[in-house]
Amino acid sequence: MPLDVTRVGCTVGAAALGHERSSRWRPGLTAQGSAAPCHSEIFAPSGDGSGAAAALALALDDWRNTPRPEGCEAEDRRAVLWVQMREAARLVGRPYRPGLPEDVRHRVIHVLADTPEDALFALEEGVRCRDIAFVIGEMLGNPRALDFTASRRLTLAAERHGVPLYLVRLDARRDLSSARMRWNVASAPSPEPRWNPQAPGTPAWHAELFRARGHRPGEWVLGDGGRRLAARSFEAPSKEHAPFEQASCKAPAFPA
Repeated sequence: MPLDVTRVGCTVGAAALGHERSSRWRPGLTAQGSAAPCHSEIFAPSGDGSGAAAALALALDDWRNTPRPEGCEAEDRRAVLWVQMREAARLVGRPYRPGLPEDVRHRVIHVLADTPEDALFALEEGVRCRDIAFVIGEMLGNPRALDFTASRRLTLAAERHGVPLYLVRLDARRDLSSARMRWNVASAPSPEPRWNPQAPGTPAWHAELFRARGHRPGEWVLGDGGRRLAARSFEAPSKEHAPFEQASCKAPAFPA
């Protein structure tokens, strides 16, 4: 009986696709994929500042773990573009440079946009520039300008030029979007420091990945595991003093 190559190919391809979609996200995994999602959205409340902090943590995790071609092992000195709507900046404040990782604070280019249209223009121009390591944006609510067409433009530009975009959606509802990964983030209780249980702990976030290409939805508690992005399952019991010890990739510490 002749072998139906087309049928076999479709079966194998479907199985491989199913395996890819069933994989669970973990720190350091996104940037190592052959088709890393360059456009991510982070939904967060404006009251606790968790959105920008989580976006920066995810951006640094991907940036630090992206494989570099042979001969390009030199330190990446590209700039970081941070775009805020002026209304968003009034609610959550501007990036505080002394609180940023040391090797990032002096390369941040901060842009304040008066309108959603101006913010979208700056974001799209940023992802089109290969001299930018990654772009972080902060937009408030659900402006009419940020429709599916605008989202699609950002996705295509980011993927075409290979510049990741992390768009924080403050106090926004989940509308239509072409973003490859969509997160819902809120602040989580910090672990108690070992040396002083009464002192403030390191930042932690409750992160729900509710839509992603290539990853199953899931919930994690993200945090700083000693200059590493660390994650544990939201359902898993936490260790009282060291919930983030088992970090899976290297990354700079996050600003407090």
